[in-house]
Amino acid sequence: MIGIIDYGMGNLFSLRKALERLGAAHEIVSQPEQLNSYSGLLLPGVGAFGDAMRYIRTIGLDQAIREYVQTDRPLLGICLGMQLLFSESEEHGMHKGLDLLPGRAVRFQGDFKIPHMGWNELTLRNREHPLVKGVVDGEYAYFVHSYYVQVQNLVHLLATTDYDHDVAAIVSSGKVTGMQFHPEKSGSTGMTLLANFVQQCKEGLA
Repeated sequence: MIGIIDYGMGNLFSLRKALERLGAAHEIVSQPEQLNSYSGLLLPGVGAFGDAMRYIRTIGLDQAIREYVQTDRPLLGICLGMQLLFSESEEHGMHKGLDLLPGRAVRFQGDFKIPHMGWNELTLRNREHPLVKGVVDGEYAYFVHSYYVQVQNLVHLLATTDYDHDVAAIVSSGKVTGMQFHPEKSGSTGMTLLANFVQQCKEGLA
């Protein structure tokens, strides 16, 4: 069973529909004490980093997520959820994240359209990782974001996209992974990635 963490800042409908198409058992979870009941967790999110972390800390989800990660089960952050996995963000002031991966979310700067919204190509940096099995360079994913993560340890980069410069698109450290784009809105590529995550969750039960 996969738990979709609901902290009031995620578009859960499309993600649930994607999991239904994959035949993946799932349910919404919002209570910290329930997280350890799942073979995998999804952390979606849209909106402001600081608001998200304040709520997550207020109800104790931050510590519960860290404890869950220590059990070596899969956790996937999506869009804002990926940024929350990192140390901090400069969105509307400095805010501490979950600090599961070293790095900082910063705002795009330059003479180009912000937010980055639409379809962009993926470039794989680690083709051997099970999360990107079946995905090749040049496939497209759907992005919507004004901030991107400056990844401190480049070994954590599974894929990037080009939006004026290289932008972290998929990250991973152990069983902690993140996608800056929305896999549930990214057609067959996104479904392949979600299917790979579901498979990771199943393998953890073996």
